[in-house]
Parts: sequence; C-alpha cells; structure tokens
Amino acid sequence: MAPFNFRRPGGINLPPQHPRIYLMTGVAMRAGSIGGVIILIWLIIGAIAAGQRGYFSDDETTSCAEVGTVLVTIVAGPLNYVGANPKVDCEVPEPSQ
Repeated sequence: MAPFNFRRPGGINLPPQHPRIYLMTGVAMRAGSIGGVIILIWLIIGAIAAGQRGYFSDDETTSCAEVGTVLVTIVAGPLNYVGANPKVDCEVPEPSQ
C-alpha cells in the first residue's frame, strides 16, 4: 500500500497539499475577481465621462478620430475627472481613382 492515498493525474501518488496552499489559491482567486471588478468600475466611469462630454450623440458622420477619442476616454476612466482629456487624431487615406 502506498504511503499516501492521494492520486494525481499520471498515476503519481503525492501527499495532500498543505492547507495554506489552498488558502493562498483562494486569496489569489479572490484578488483576481476584485481586480476584474475594479477594471469594470474603471471602464464604467470612463463611459460616464464620455457620455457627459457628448461623445455618444447621434451624428450621421462618424470619423476615425471620433471613435478613437471615445475609446481612449473610456479607457482613461477616472483620469478624465482629474484633468485628462484624451483626444485621438487620425487620418484615413483617400482611395485612389
């Protein structure tokens, strides 16, 4: 009989993991979900800032610069409220005739 009855994939008998390892992986998973929530809140704040600046208005003409400015504003998140005013300037080449 093997000294440990804890079977791992590949047929290798290993001792059970220490309870602290389980605790650390639980903390890591919790920290990962907290990080995801923080990123989500950051992006929501950025979307609110873009809305307050009128970037979501219904224009018939939408340019590369407008779309880029909206995206950069959303990614900037709360930095919009401490003075950041990101703008994107892009030029799309005209098709040749």
